[in-house]
Amino acid sequence: MKTARAWRGSLKDYIMMSGVRQRPNFKGPNWVIILVCLVSIFLVGLYIYQPRNTAACYIFLSRGCSDLENTPAVPSRELTDEENAARVVFTEILKSSPAAPKNAKVAFMFLTPGPLPFEMLWDKFFQGHDGRFTVYVHASREQPPHVSPYFNGRNIRSEKVDWGKISMVDAERRLLMNALQDPDNQQFVLLSDSCVPLHSFNYVYNYLIFANLSFIDCYDDPGPHGAGGRYSEHMLPEVEFKDFRKGSQWFTMTRKHALIIMADSLYYRKFRLYCRPGFEGRNCYADEHYFQTLFYMIDPAGIANWSVTYVDWSERKWHPRSYKPQDITPKLIKNLTSFDTSLHFTSDEKKTVLKTPCVWNEMRRPCFLFARKFYPETLDNLLQLFSNSTSV
Repeated sequence: MKTARAWRGSLKDYIMMSGVRQRPNFKGPNWVIILVCLVSIFLVGLYIYQPRNTAACYIFLSRGCSDLENTPAVPSRELTDEENAARVVFTEILKSSPAAPKNAKVAFMFLTPGPLPFEMLWDKFFQGHDGRFTVYVHASREQPPHVSPYFNGRNIRSEKVDWGKISMVDAERRLLMNALQDPDNQQFVLLSDSCVPLHSFNYVYNYLIFANLSFIDCYDDPGPHGAGGRYSEHMLPEVEFKDFRKGSQWFTMTRKHALIIMADSLYYRKFRLYCRPGFEGRNCYADEHYFQTLFYMIDPAGIANWSVTYVDWSERKWHPRSYKPQDITPKLIKNLTSFDTSLHFTSDEKKTVLKTPCVWNEMRRPCFLFARKFYPETLDNLLQLFSNSTSV
């Protein structure tokens, strides 16, 4: 009431001071006409100059965002000839629609220094599903003897791999190159010697084949273990600071994305030269940044931004937690298969926890199909769990 009285009082004083009663210049119907005209102009402008933001697109355009999503983002600067050439190739690969194979397969690619301690666990995982998967083994130090028929004859030509160096990416590319030679391979899974499956084969197969998405871990870490401490301006102009991303190396990748990795030389060269331990006093590890940055730049809608391989970094040490035999319980497996949010931790002073909901075909689903790191001594306990459950 006090506010209303104050408003009425000030209005009365204004009228008395002016000497005449003030009237609006336009009547009510005129305002309606003007409002309709303004709205019409806005809608016509919106149709002609369509929004470049996906959220705005869905809000304002009734026909949805399919056209926007399939259109490459307008670069903020003039691209070099090399960049334009690369973008042409990448765009053609992404736009291509090859006939789906009658028997789509998942390629399981093992990156290991030597023997595979969980080979018999994977043998159980593969049993009964011949023709729906392929196996490739890159052993960088010694060619391991195999005890499972699924691994016999599956070693590829391998070279030495040094932790944190570009040779790690080279080994991943070598695995992809071999797996791409089978036209039925549609999803490509990178696994280590300490990885184990968390679900049945059918669950994993359906999750990957029907996703049409690459599960590449990707996030922005402004701290010393991300762009803040690892990016080099030598990567300019092709790789800008704002696009530099980080993530786990353990990916699953669609065939189109695997082809892009094979086709790329421009961005690979930037990471080979300027993302390596000790360069300019920085410790940059290409396997944590190359794929992540590349696909963030050229096909951000085509990656999930989380990995389907669980790794426990909660202790925030140089290496993740490793599981021992006493840790292997049904409760542990249940916990690992129940997470539906992927967590990332920034390395700056804020120590921000970034949460990514795991959304599969517009549905919230468990994030992880595989997990690491497990000590070799856990094999017997894992085999027992796998025999007693549809999900290990």
